[in-house]
Amino acid sequence: MTDSVNPCGFCKTTKSKILYPVSDIFGHNFNINKCESCNAFFLSPIPTQQQLEMAYDSSYYGSNEKKFSFPVIEQVLDYFRSGRARKLAKYLKEDDAILDIGCGNGRFLMYLNKIGNYKLFGTELPGNSAERTSKIKEINLKIGMLEHSDFEPKTFSAITLFHVFEHLTEPKAILEIISKIIKPEGVVIMSFPNIDSLQARWFKGKWLHLDPPRHLFFFAPNDFEKLLNSYGFELVSKKFMSFEQNPYGMVQSLLNKMITKREVLFERLKGNNQYAKEYSKLNILLQKLFFIATIPVFMITDIFVSLAGKGATVEFVFRKRK
Repeated sequence: MTDSVNPCGFCKTTKSKILYPVSDIFGHNFNINKCESCNAFFLSPIPTQQQLEMAYDSSYYGSNEKKFSFPVIEQVLDYFRSGRARKLAKYLKEDDAILDIGCGNGRFLMYLNKIGNYKLFGTELPGNSAERTSKIKEINLKIGMLEHSDFEPKTFSAITLFHVFEHLTEPKAILEIISKIIKPEGVVIMSFPNIDSLQARWFKGKWLHLDPPRHLFFFAPNDFEKLLNSYGFELVSKKFMSFEQNPYGMVQSLLNKMITKREVLFERLKGNNQYAKEYSKLNILLQKLFFIATIPVFMITDIFVSLAGKGATVEFVFRKRK
């Protein structure tokens, strides 16, 4: 079935194919479409401003000092943040300038600061995450969207977007800015959900990483590589294995198939106890036990799935051509 009314979340054209329905945690109904112009998969119709404000309320960022109410989860996330910092540092020299777009709570940049003497910049939308980042004095933070006038051309040796790109309302403009403010031979590291993954194909509208209405569009990895080539970047590496993202995506997607509401366990782990109050303490406990019992299995299976290029997320390293 075709859709000639709702615009693509990436290129804004209005000719696409409707693939399957998806609903958000608030009960709003959408479709996942595939654009016939740029090949992006996108949420249709584009969410209203009111829907986005609901999706990015305090429960999304976490109302406590940290996003997740369980300390062990934040400790695990810090382990992965520090790993990303070490990976990026391999491409850097002392005094290089780094921009983390959608820097969240700033802890990735904080770990990078422990490795070397770099000039650290971040952008983050207003909210609890930006407030947490503002307390890290080493980070030059802009609260709000990245704009053309923010930085001079060829300012940064590295730019990162970790699970941020799919949230952008004006992604083409951000790519144009990135291609302008990155230095020749500078690196861009990006990660996002893999719409060509086995999880995406198996679970369709129940897949955790669709995350409606926050995730507005998706690219198959090969299509995205071609897109970045058109902006003057060449691929350095890509990987599909992520113990941080992929195993939990499998757990929560299975739970979404088993119970009526989506993302119940995920929301509860963030401390959003107002969501899905109709589920008993026993039910939530059983979901947590299911998570604990199955996560080791899905960590193992992620290795093999990712070797086939079908992991639930993808991370790219691109280098700007001279």
